Amino acid sequence: MASYLGFHNTTLPHDLSGSSSLYSSVNFDDLNWAEQKWAEWYMFIGNPVLATGIMSFVMHEIVYFGRCLPLVIIDRIPYFNRWKLQPGKVPTAREQWECTKLVLLSHFTVELPQIWGFHPMAEYFGMSTHSVPFPALTTIAWQVAIFFVFEDTFHYFAHRWLHTPMMYKHIHKLHHKFSAPFGLAAEYAHPVEVLILGTGTIGGPLLFAILSQTIWPQVSLHIVTVYIWIIFRLFQAVEAHSGYDFPWGTRHWLPFWSGAEHHDFHHMAFVNNFSTSFRWWDHWLGTDLKYQAYRKRIEASKASERAKIEAAENLTIEASGLAAERALLARSGESKPKNVRVGEVVAPDGHESAPTNLLKVNAESKKSR
Repeated sequence: MASYLGFHNTTLPHDLSGSSSLYSSVNFDDLNWAEQKWAEWYMFIGNPVLATGIMSFVMHEIVYFGRCLPLVIIDRIPYFNRWKLQPGKVPTAREQWECTKLVLLSHFTVELPQIWGFHPMAEYFGMSTHSVPFPALTTIAWQVAIFFVFEDTFHYFAHRWLHTPMMYKHIHKLHHKFSAPFGLAAEYAHPVEVLILGTGTIGGPLLFAILSQTIWPQVSLHIVTVYIWIIFRLFQAVEAHSGYDFPWGTRHWLPFWSGAEHHDFHHMAFVNNFSTSFRWWDHWLGTDLKYQAYRKRIEASKASERAKIEAAENLTIEASGLAAERALLARSGESKPKNVRVGEVVAPDGHESAPTNLLKVNAESKKSR
Protein backbone atom coordinates (compact mmCIF):
# COMPACT_ATOMS: atom_id res chain seq x y z
CA MET A 1 0.00 0.00 0.00
CA ALA A 2 2.91 2.31 0.64
CA SER A 3 3.71 2.53 -3.06
CA TYR A 4 0.31 3.89 -4.12
CA LEU A 5 0.91 7.59 -3.47
CA GLY A 6 4.37 9.04 -3.97
CA PHE A 7 7.79 7.48 -4.41
CA HIS A 8 9.09 4.98 -1.92
CA ASN A 9 11.82 6.50 0.19
CA THR A 10 13.20 5.21 3.46
CA THR A 11 15.62 8.08 4.06
CA LEU A 12 14.20 9.68 7.18
CA PRO A 13 15.37 12.06 9.85
CA HIS A 14 16.94 10.07 12.71
CA ASP A 15 14.40 11.34 15.22
CA LEU A 16 11.31 10.88 13.01
CA SER A 17 10.13 7.45 14.11
CA GLY A 18 8.71 7.51 17.59
CA SER A 19 9.12 11.27 17.98
CA SER A 20 5.41 11.79 18.36
CA SER A 21 2.67 9.92 20.16
CA LEU A 22 0.63 10.31 16.97
CA TYR A 23 2.85 7.75 15.26
CA SER A 24 4.26 5.68 18.12
CA SER A 25 3.08 2.43 16.49
CA VAL A 26 3.99 3.31 12.90
CA ASN A 27 6.92 1.73 11.08
CA PHE A 28 8.12 4.56 8.86
CA ASP A 29 10.18 2.23 6.69
CA ASP A 30 6.87 0.94 5.31
CA LEU A 31 5.70 4.37 4.20
CA ASN A 32 6.18 6.03 0.83
CA TRP A 33 7.54 9.54 0.36
CA ALA A 34 4.14 11.28 0.45
CA GLU A 35 3.08 9.45 3.62
CA GLN A 36 6.36 10.30 5.32
CA LYS A 37 6.00 13.99 4.47
CA TRP A 38 2.41 13.88 5.71
CA ALA A 39 3.54 12.52 9.07
CA GLU A 40 6.46 14.95 9.24
CA TRP A 41 4.08 17.87 8.76
CA TYR A 42 1.82 16.80 11.61
CA MET A 43 4.78 16.20 13.91
CA PHE A 44 6.37 19.50 12.94
CA ILE A 45 3.21 21.46 13.86
CA GLY A 46 2.53 19.27 16.88
CA ASN A 47 -1.18 20.05 17.00
CA PRO A 48 -3.38 18.02 14.57
CA VAL A 49 -6.17 20.62 14.56
CA LEU A 50 -3.73 23.40 13.70
CA ALA A 51 -1.85 21.26 11.16
CA THR A 52 -5.04 20.22 9.35
CA GLY A 53 -6.44 23.76 9.40
CA ILE A 54 -3.32 25.35 7.91
CA MET A 55 -2.88 22.62 5.29
CA SER A 56 -6.55 22.68 4.26
CA PHE A 57 -6.77 26.45 3.82
CA VAL A 58 -3.44 26.80 2.02
CA MET A 59 -4.36 23.92 -0.30
CA HIS A 60 -7.70 25.54 -1.11
CA GLU A 61 -6.13 28.90 -1.96
CA ILE A 62 -3.33 27.43 -4.06
CA VAL A 63 -5.66 25.15 -6.03
CA TYR A 64 -8.39 27.75 -6.57
CA PHE A 65 -6.23 30.65 -7.66
CA GLY A 66 -3.73 28.35 -9.36
CA ARG A 67 -6.56 26.99 -11.52
CA CYS A 68 -7.90 30.50 -12.21
CA LEU A 69 -4.56 32.08 -13.18
CA PRO A 70 -4.20 30.31 -16.57
CA LEU A 71 -7.70 31.48 -17.49
CA VAL A 72 -6.83 35.08 -16.58
CA ILE A 73 -3.87 34.82 -18.98
CA ILE A 74 -5.97 33.10 -21.67
CA ASP A 75 -8.48 35.95 -21.53
CA ARG A 76 -5.71 38.26 -22.76
CA ILE A 77 -4.64 36.05 -25.68
CA PRO A 78 -6.82 36.52 -28.79
CA TYR A 79 -5.97 33.03 -30.11
CA PHE A 80 -8.27 31.44 -27.51
CA ASN A 81 -11.30 33.54 -28.49
CA ARG A 82 -12.30 30.83 -30.96
CA TRP A 83 -13.42 28.73 -27.97
CA LYS A 84 -15.07 31.56 -26.06
CA LEU A 85 -18.71 30.68 -25.40
CA GLN A 86 -19.86 34.31 -25.42
CA PRO A 87 -17.40 35.98 -27.83
CA GLY A 88 -16.62 39.57 -27.08
CA LYS A 89 -17.46 39.24 -23.40
CA VAL A 90 -13.97 39.13 -21.97
CA PRO A 91 -13.79 40.34 -18.35
CA THR A 92 -11.87 43.53 -17.79
CA ALA A 93 -9.02 43.78 -15.30
CA ARG A 94 -11.29 45.89 -13.09
CA GLU A 95 -14.04 43.23 -13.10
CA GLN A 96 -11.55 40.51 -12.29
CA TRP A 97 -10.05 42.52 -9.44
CA GLU A 98 -13.50 43.33 -8.04
CA CYS A 99 -14.32 39.64 -8.18
CA THR A 100 -11.01 38.64 -6.58
CA LYS A 101 -11.50 41.03 -3.65
CA LEU A 102 -14.91 39.62 -2.77
CA VAL A 103 -13.70 36.03 -3.20
CA LEU A 104 -10.74 36.65 -0.87
CA LEU A 105 -13.03 38.31 1.68
CA SER A 106 -15.31 35.27 1.53
CA HIS A 107 -12.38 32.88 1.86
CA PHE A 108 -11.03 34.55 5.00
CA THR A 109 -14.33 35.35 6.72
CA VAL A 110 -16.61 32.48 5.70
CA GLU A 111 -14.55 29.54 4.47
CA LEU A 112 -11.59 29.83 6.86
CA PRO A 113 -13.71 29.26 10.00
CA GLN A 114 -15.39 26.30 8.30
CA ILE A 115 -12.05 24.83 7.30
CA TRP A 116 -10.61 25.38 10.77
CA GLY A 117 -13.51 23.57 12.38
CA PHE A 118 -13.37 20.69 9.96
CA HIS A 119 -10.71 18.64 11.78
CA PRO A 120 -12.59 18.32 15.09
CA MET A 121 -15.78 17.51 13.19
CA ALA A 122 -14.00 14.96 10.99
CA GLU A 123 -12.43 13.28 14.00
CA TYR A 124 -15.76 13.26 15.82
CA PHE A 125 -17.43 11.47 12.93
CA GLY A 126 -14.62 8.94 12.69
CA MET A 127 -12.65 10.23 9.72
CA SER A 128 -8.92 9.49 9.65
CA THR A 129 -6.84 12.66 9.46
CA HIS A 130 -3.21 12.52 10.54
CA SER A 131 -2.93 8.75 10.27
CA VAL A 132 -0.76 6.87 7.76
CA PRO A 133 -0.59 4.96 5.47
CA PHE A 134 -3.02 6.36 2.93
CA PRO A 135 -5.87 4.36 1.38
CA ALA A 136 -5.37 2.51 -1.90
CA LEU A 137 -5.98 4.50 -5.08
CA THR A 138 -8.94 2.28 -5.93
CA THR A 139 -10.56 3.16 -2.61
CA ILE A 140 -9.92 6.85 -3.15
CA ALA A 141 -11.38 6.65 -6.66
CA TRP A 142 -14.75 5.10 -5.79
CA GLN A 143 -15.19 7.29 -2.71
CA VAL A 144 -14.50 10.45 -4.73
CA ALA A 145 -17.02 9.24 -7.34
CA ILE A 146 -19.67 8.94 -4.60
CA PHE A 147 -18.89 12.48 -3.41
CA PHE A 148 -19.32 13.80 -6.97
CA VAL A 149 -22.76 12.19 -7.27
CA PHE A 150 -23.85 13.41 -3.82
CA GLU A 151 -22.67 16.97 -4.42
CA ASP A 152 -24.25 17.15 -7.87
CA THR A 153 -27.61 16.02 -6.47
CA PHE A 154 -27.44 18.40 -3.51
CA HIS A 155 -26.32 21.29 -5.71
CA TYR A 156 -29.10 20.77 -8.24
CA PHE A 157 -31.94 21.05 -5.71
CA ALA A 158 -30.22 23.75 -3.62
CA HIS A 159 -29.54 25.75 -6.78
CA ARG A 160 -33.21 25.58 -7.80
CA TRP A 161 -34.12 26.77 -4.31
CA LEU A 162 -31.76 29.72 -4.75
CA HIS A 163 -33.77 30.66 -7.83
CA THR A 164 -36.96 31.17 -5.83
CA PRO A 165 -37.93 34.87 -5.54
CA MET A 166 -36.73 35.74 -2.03
CA MET A 167 -33.64 33.51 -2.09
CA TYR A 168 -32.58 34.98 -5.40
CA LYS A 169 -33.24 38.58 -4.40
CA HIS A 170 -31.31 38.42 -1.12
CA ILE A 171 -28.66 35.76 -1.80
CA HIS A 172 -28.14 34.26 -5.26
CA LYS A 173 -28.42 37.46 -7.25
CA LEU A 174 -24.82 38.40 -6.48
CA HIS A 175 -23.49 35.29 -8.24
CA HIS A 176 -25.49 36.17 -11.36
CA LYS A 177 -23.85 39.56 -11.66
CA PHE A 178 -21.80 38.16 -14.52
CA SER A 179 -24.01 36.89 -17.35
CA ALA A 180 -20.79 35.76 -19.05
CA PRO A 181 -18.88 34.09 -16.19
CA PHE A 182 -15.12 33.66 -15.88
CA GLY A 183 -12.98 31.40 -13.73
CA LEU A 184 -12.53 33.71 -10.75
CA ALA A 185 -16.32 34.09 -10.51
CA ALA A 186 -16.76 30.43 -9.50
CA GLU A 187 -16.82 31.43 -5.82
CA TYR A 188 -18.13 34.96 -6.31
CA ALA A 189 -21.20 34.56 -4.12
CA HIS A 190 -23.08 35.75 -1.05
CA PRO A 191 -21.71 34.29 2.22
CA VAL A 192 -24.98 32.44 2.82
CA GLU A 193 -24.75 30.86 -0.63
CA VAL A 194 -21.19 29.79 0.13
CA LEU A 195 -22.48 28.04 3.25
CA ILE A 196 -25.45 26.44 1.48
CA LEU A 197 -23.62 25.08 -1.55
CA GLY A 198 -20.53 24.27 0.52
CA THR A 199 -22.70 21.83 2.45
CA GLY A 200 -22.97 19.70 -0.66
CA THR A 201 -19.20 19.65 -1.05
CA ILE A 202 -18.27 18.71 2.51
CA GLY A 203 -21.55 17.07 3.53
CA GLY A 204 -20.91 14.01 1.39
CA PRO A 205 -17.63 13.09 3.10
CA LEU A 206 -19.06 13.76 6.59
CA LEU A 207 -22.15 11.65 5.87
CA PHE A 208 -19.93 8.91 4.48
CA ALA A 209 -17.78 9.02 7.64
CA ILE A 210 -20.89 8.69 9.81
CA LEU A 211 -22.14 5.71 7.81
CA SER A 212 -18.74 4.06 7.97
CA GLN A 213 -18.90 4.25 11.76
CA THR A 214 -22.43 2.91 12.04
CA ILE A 215 -23.69 0.62 9.28
CA TRP A 216 -20.51 0.20 7.21
CA PRO A 217 -17.67 -0.32 9.71
CA GLN A 218 -15.45 -2.27 7.30
CA VAL A 219 -14.96 0.90 5.22
CA SER A 220 -13.10 3.99 6.43
CA LEU A 221 -12.53 7.47 5.05
CA HIS A 222 -9.22 9.33 5.13
CA ILE A 223 -8.92 13.08 4.87
CA VAL A 224 -6.44 12.70 2.02
CA THR A 225 -9.37 11.32 -0.01
CA VAL A 226 -11.36 14.41 0.94
CA TYR A 227 -8.47 16.62 -0.18
CA ILE A 228 -8.37 14.90 -3.56
CA TRP A 229 -12.13 15.32 -3.84
CA ILE A 230 -11.88 19.03 -2.98
CA ILE A 231 -9.17 19.51 -5.62
CA PHE A 232 -11.34 17.88 -8.29
CA ARG A 233 -14.35 19.91 -7.13
CA LEU A 234 -12.46 23.20 -7.34
CA PHE A 235 -11.20 22.32 -10.82
CA GLN A 236 -14.77 21.48 -11.86
CA ALA A 237 -16.21 24.72 -10.46
CA VAL A 238 -13.60 26.92 -12.13
CA GLU A 239 -13.94 25.05 -15.42
CA ALA A 240 -17.75 25.45 -15.36
CA HIS A 241 -17.35 29.22 -14.97
CA SER A 242 -14.37 29.59 -17.32
CA GLY A 243 -16.44 30.82 -20.27
CA TYR A 244 -14.52 28.54 -22.65
CA ASP A 245 -15.46 25.26 -24.29
CA PHE A 246 -12.05 23.86 -25.13
CA PRO A 247 -11.93 20.79 -27.42
CA TRP A 248 -9.89 18.96 -24.78
CA GLY A 249 -12.51 19.68 -22.10
CA THR A 250 -13.95 16.85 -20.03
CA ARG A 251 -17.40 16.99 -21.63
CA HIS A 252 -15.95 15.99 -25.00
CA TRP A 253 -14.95 12.56 -23.71
CA LEU A 254 -17.47 12.19 -20.85
CA PRO A 255 -20.88 12.90 -22.46
CA PHE A 256 -22.83 13.39 -19.21
CA TRP A 257 -20.32 15.90 -17.81
CA SER A 258 -21.73 19.42 -17.58
CA GLY A 259 -18.69 21.56 -18.21
CA ALA A 260 -18.53 25.22 -19.13
CA GLU A 261 -20.78 24.92 -22.18
CA HIS A 262 -23.65 23.66 -20.01
CA HIS A 263 -23.27 26.09 -17.09
CA ASP A 264 -22.49 29.11 -19.24
CA PHE A 265 -25.97 28.76 -20.72
CA HIS A 266 -27.43 29.01 -17.22
CA HIS A 267 -25.72 32.35 -16.62
CA MET A 268 -26.74 33.61 -20.04
CA ALA A 269 -30.36 32.36 -20.01
CA PHE A 270 -30.92 32.63 -16.23
CA VAL A 271 -33.08 29.50 -16.38
CA ASN A 272 -32.24 25.84 -17.15
CA ASN A 273 -29.08 23.86 -16.34
CA PHE A 274 -29.04 23.96 -12.54
CA SER A 275 -26.70 21.00 -12.04
CA THR A 276 -23.01 21.34 -11.39
CA SER A 277 -21.00 18.29 -12.53
CA PHE A 278 -23.42 16.07 -14.43
CA ARG A 279 -26.31 16.67 -16.81
CA TRP A 280 -28.72 13.97 -15.69
CA TRP A 281 -30.84 15.83 -13.10
CA ASP A 282 -31.60 18.59 -15.61
CA HIS A 283 -32.46 15.94 -18.19
CA TRP A 284 -34.64 13.85 -15.87
CA LEU A 285 -36.58 16.81 -14.48
CA GLY A 286 -36.90 18.74 -17.72
CA THR A 287 -34.86 21.77 -16.71
CA ASP A 288 -32.74 21.67 -19.85
CA LEU A 289 -35.47 21.93 -22.51
CA LYS A 290 -34.64 25.49 -23.47
CA TYR A 291 -30.96 24.59 -23.60
CA GLN A 292 -31.61 21.51 -25.76
CA ALA A 293 -33.71 23.53 -28.20
CA TYR A 294 -30.94 26.15 -28.36
CA ARG A 295 -28.33 23.51 -29.15
CA LYS A 296 -30.51 21.89 -31.83
CA ARG A 297 -31.02 25.20 -33.61
CA ILE A 298 -27.29 25.85 -33.68
CA GLU A 299 -26.36 22.32 -34.75
CA ALA A 300 -28.99 22.40 -37.52
CA SER A 301 -27.40 25.48 -39.09
CA LYS A 302 -24.89 25.29 -41.92
CA ALA A 303 -21.26 25.11 -40.85
CA SER A 304 -20.46 28.27 -42.81
CA GLU A 305 -23.14 30.22 -40.94
CA ARG A 306 -22.89 28.57 -37.54
CA ALA A 307 -20.86 31.29 -35.82
CA LYS A 308 -23.28 33.97 -37.01
CA ILE A 309 -26.33 31.91 -35.99
CA GLU A 310 -24.85 31.17 -32.56
CA ALA A 311 -24.08 34.85 -31.94
CA ALA A 312 -27.67 35.78 -32.81
CA GLU A 313 -29.01 32.97 -30.61
CA ASN A 314 -26.86 34.14 -27.72
CA LEU A 315 -28.28 37.64 -27.96
CA THR A 316 -31.84 36.33 -28.01
CA ILE A 317 -31.22 33.95 -25.10
CA GLU A 318 -29.53 36.63 -23.01
CA ALA A 319 -32.37 39.08 -23.62
CA SER A 320 -34.90 36.44 -22.53
CA GLY A 321 -32.71 35.71 -19.51
CA LEU A 322 -32.81 39.35 -18.43
CA ALA A 323 -36.59 39.30 -18.79
CA ALA A 324 -36.80 36.12 -16.71
CA GLU A 325 -34.64 37.70 -14.01
CA ARG A 326 -36.78 40.83 -13.93
CA ALA A 327 -39.91 38.69 -13.64
CA LEU A 328 -38.45 36.76 -10.73
CA LEU A 329 -37.38 39.95 -8.96
CA ALA A 330 -40.84 41.42 -9.52
CA ARG A 331 -42.29 38.40 -7.72
CA SER A 332 -40.00 39.21 -4.79
CA GLY A 333 -41.36 42.75 -4.63
CA GLU A 334 -38.28 44.43 -6.13
CA SER A 335 -39.28 46.88 -8.85
CA LYS A 336 -35.90 48.47 -9.55
CA PRO A 337 -32.99 45.99 -9.40
CA LYS A 338 -30.08 47.42 -7.43
CA ASN A 339 -27.40 45.05 -8.68
CA VAL A 340 -27.51 45.06 -12.46
CA ARG A 341 -25.70 42.22 -14.18
CA VAL A 342 -22.52 43.03 -16.08
CA GLY A 343 -23.40 43.27 -19.76
CA GLU A 344 -26.60 45.23 -19.21
CA VAL A 345 -27.29 48.90 -19.66
CA VAL A 346 -29.38 51.01 -17.31
CA ALA A 347 -31.66 53.61 -18.79
CA PRO A 348 -31.81 57.12 -17.27
CA ASP A 349 -34.98 56.20 -15.37
CA GLY A 350 -33.12 53.43 -13.56
CA HIS A 351 -34.77 50.54 -15.38
CA GLU A 352 -32.80 47.80 -17.07
CA SER A 353 -32.64 47.65 -20.83
CA ALA A 354 -31.21 45.18 -23.32
CA PRO A 355 -27.70 43.70 -23.05
CA THR A 356 -24.88 46.01 -24.09
CA ASN A 357 -23.80 43.85 -26.99
CA LEU A 358 -27.40 43.60 -28.23
CA LEU A 359 -27.64 47.39 -28.37
CA LYS A 360 -24.34 47.53 -30.25
CA VAL A 361 -25.53 44.97 -32.80
CA ASN A 362 -28.77 46.90 -33.36
CA ALA A 363 -26.84 50.14 -33.83
CA GLU A 364 -24.45 48.54 -36.30
CA SER A 365 -27.28 47.01 -38.28
CA LYS A 366 -28.98 50.41 -38.56
CA LYS A 367 -25.76 52.00 -39.81
CA SER A 368 -25.40 49.35 -42.50
CA ARG A 369 -28.89 50.06 -43.92
